[in-house]
Amino acid sequence: MNAINPTAPDNDEIQALDAEHHLHPFTDTQALNAKGTRIIERAEGIYLWDSEGNKIIDGMAGLWCVNVGYGRSELAEAAKAQMNTLPYYNTFFQTTTSPATRLAKELSTLTPGDLNRFFFANSGSEAIDTVIRMVRRYWEVEGKPWRKVLISRHNAYHGSTIAGTSLGGMAGMHKQGGPLLPGIAHIRQPYWYGEGADQNPQEFALACAQALEDKILEVGPDNVAAFVGEPIQGAGGAIVPPEGYWAEIQRICRKYDILLVADEVICGFGRTGNWFGSQTLGITPDLMSMAKGLSSGYLPISAVAVGDRVANALIEKGGEFVHGFTYSGHPVSAAVALENLRILRDEGIVKQVGEVTGPYFQQQLRERIGSHPLIGHVEGVGLIAGMALAQDKANHTLFASDLDVGTICRNHCFDNGLIMRACGNRMVLSPPLIITQEEIDQLIDKALHCLDLTVASLAEMGISIGA
Repeated sequence: MNAINPTAPDNDEIQALDAEHHLHPFTDTQALNAKGTRIIERAEGIYLWDSEGNKIIDGMAGLWCVNVGYGRSELAEAAKAQMNTLPYYNTFFQTTTSPATRLAKELSTLTPGDLNRFFFANSGSEAIDTVIRMVRRYWEVEGKPWRKVLISRHNAYHGSTIAGTSLGGMAGMHKQGGPLLPGIAHIRQPYWYGEGADQNPQEFALACAQALEDKILEVGPDNVAAFVGEPIQGAGGAIVPPEGYWAEIQRICRKYDILLVADEVICGFGRTGNWFGSQTLGITPDLMSMAKGLSSGYLPISAVAVGDRVANALIEKGGEFVHGFTYSGHPVSAAVALENLRILRDEGIVKQVGEVTGPYFQQQLRERIGSHPLIGHVEGVGLIAGMALAQDKANHTLFASDLDVGTICRNHCFDNGLIMRACGNRMVLSPPLIITQEEIDQLIDKALHCLDLTVASLAEMGISIGA
C-alpha cells in the first residue's frame, strides 16, 4: 500500500501500468521500463515527495517553470472560480473572454519596448510555430513573400514539434522524424567555455555574432525573415553569451532589417532577475515567445508578444491571419496566469531574485561549486546556472562526448534528494524563484555531495579527474 496516500494504488501497480500504457517524452522507453518509473506524489514550496516518502529539492522548478513554487492555493482557487463561471470558450468567432483579454493587457505592462499585442497558445512549441507563421506572414503583407528564412543557432532548443525541432539546433532531434521544415538556417552557438577558450570572451562574442552576418550574406539579406534566439540557452546547457554578443546580434539584425525574436520560454517571468531575459541582456525584440513561468506551470498556456511594427502590418494589411488553436486564450489557464503574475508582482519575487537570492545563488555556485575538481566553469544569471563538467579543469580538458558523465551525476542527484538536470556534460539548475538563501545552501550541499559521488563513480570506471 502507498505509505503517503493509503487509498492510492501501490508503486508496483503504477509502475506496471506506466510501462504498459504510458509513453514518456524524451525517453528510452525500454530502458525506463526495465528500471521502473519514480512516482512523484506531492509537492510544497521547492520540495517534492515521491511515493516512497523521499523528500527532494526540485532544483529545476519542474521544467524551468514552477516560478512561484508548489502548493500555491491561490492558483488552485483561481482555476476553481473560473471553472465554475466559464470553464471554456474559444477566442474564434469574434469572441473573447475576460481572463484572456485582461491577461493580454497585463502582459503589455510587463514586456519591454513596444510589445503590446499577444497571441495565445498552449506551449512553448506552439508559440514558436506561431512565430514562424507570423514572421513569414508579416513579410508577405509587406510585399516581400520571398523573405522566408529563419536563422537560429546550433544547440538551441525551440520546442519539439516539427517546426520547433527544425528551428532548434539539437543534433539528436534533427536525426529523427525528418524531413525537417525548409527555410531554416543555423549558426554557431556562443558557448565560450566549450568552444572559444582560445579567445577572450569579448573576442569570442563578436566572432559568434559575426557568424550571423556571414549567414545572412550567404543566404541573401532579402531572403531572411528573422533571427530567433534564447537570451540564455536553456536546454543547451544554460549557456550565457559573453558580454557584447547580444548588442552585436541586434546591430546586425537592424542593419539588414531582419526581425529579432527572443525566445523567452525559459528566461521569462523573473528567472534572470528581471521580468524577461531580454531586459537583463539588453535585447529589444520585435517578437517574443513565452510560456512556462507565465502560469508557473500550473496550467498549460503560452503567448507570442508582438511589437507594433509587426502587429500593425498584420492588422492593417493582412486581413485574416489563418492560424490558431482550440485552446488559444483558454479562460481557466488565463485566469491562473493572471493570478500567477499578481503573486510575482505583489510579493516582490522578481525583485527578490534580482537583488537578493539571484546574486547569492550565483556567488555560492562560483565559490563552492566552482572550486570542485569536477567543475570546469560556472555561468549563470539570477536563478539559472550551467556548470561544465571537466576531466582536467586546470588544462581545460572536457570529457569525451561519448562519456555521459552528466547522466552519472544526474542519477546520483536524484538518488540523493536533488533534481539537477544534465544537458550533455553540463549540469544545470533553475530552482523555483521563491527559494530562500537557507534553501540555496541546502541545494549546494547536496550538489557537492553528488559531485563527489560522481568522481567516485568515475574512479571505479578507471577515469581520474585532473589528469
